[in-house]
Amino acid sequence: MKKIISLIAVVLIMVCALTACGGNKEAVATDGSTSMNKVIGALGEAFETDTGITVTYNATGSGAGIQAIQEGRCDIGLASRNLKDEEKANGLEETILAYDGIAIIVNPENPVNDLDLETIAKIYTGEIKNWKEIGGKDVEIVLIGREAGSGTRDGFESITDTEDKCAYRQELASTGDVITTVASNPNAIGYASLASVKDTVKALTVDGVAPSEATIKDGSYVVQRPFVLVTKKDTVLSESAQEFFDFITSEAAHEIITSAGVVPAN
Repeated sequence: MKKIISLIAVVLIMVCALTACGGNKEAVATDGSTSMNKVIGALGEAFETDTGITVTYNATGSGAGIQAIQEGRCDIGLASRNLKDEEKANGLEETILAYDGIAIIVNPENPVNDLDLETIAKIYTGEIKNWKEIGGKDVEIVLIGREAGSGTRDGFESITDTEDKCAYRQELASTGDVITTVASNPNAIGYASLASVKDTVKALTVDGVAPSEATIKDGSYVVQRPFVLVTKKDTVLSESAQEFFDFITSEAAHEIITSAGVVPAN
C-alpha cells in the first residue's frame, strides 16, 4: 500500500511540474500581414522552443488581421501599417514591433537600377507608361501591386502620394505573389516587403539609396513602414498571448527580429 501511495505521489508531482512549465497553456493565435511572415515565424519558433507554447500565424493581410482582432478571432493582429484613427476609436491599439523597407522591385533583366520617388509615382499613376522614358527598353510597363486592404499597398501609396490613383495591371493577394509575378515578367514593376525579397527579382535604389537595415534605421531609405502588433484596448490577453507579446517586444527578441531582415523598433 505504501508503495502505491508513493507512486501516486510521484505521478502527482510530475503532473504539477508539467503544469508549472506551461504544459497546458493555450496556443497563441496571430492573424494578418503577409509581409510579417518571416519575422513572426522566427519569433514564434523561438518562443515555442523556449516555452512549449505553439504560436499560429494566419496570413490573411493587414486589413483582415485588424478585422480578426476586432471580432475576437485571434489573440494578436498583425499589420504592416499604422492603425487609422477610426480603428483606434473602435478600441484597437498598436505596438510597433519593427520597421521594414518596401522594396521597389523589377525583373533582373531590366536595365533600370534607380528611380526617384516622383518617378515611381508617375509610373504607378500611368503618367509614365513605357520603360524607354526612364532609361529602359521600348516596352510597356506592367504595374503589379497588392490588393485593397494590404498594409504594404497602404504604405506604398501613402509614401508616394498615389492613394486611389494607381493604374494596376494586377492586384495580388500576397507579398510572395508579387515577387513571383515580377520575377516571371521582364516588363513588370512591383513593391514588396524587403524582408521577403529574393534574388529572383532586383530591388531598385530610390533617390540613389539602396534598401537595407542600415538605411531603414537611419531613415535615408524613405520607402519604409512599421510592422504593428494590434490588440484590443479593454481586452486582457490570455496568459500565453501575454507571455508571447512580452517576449517579442523585449530586447531578447532583437537579434531574431534583425535576422528576419527588419529593424527592431526599440
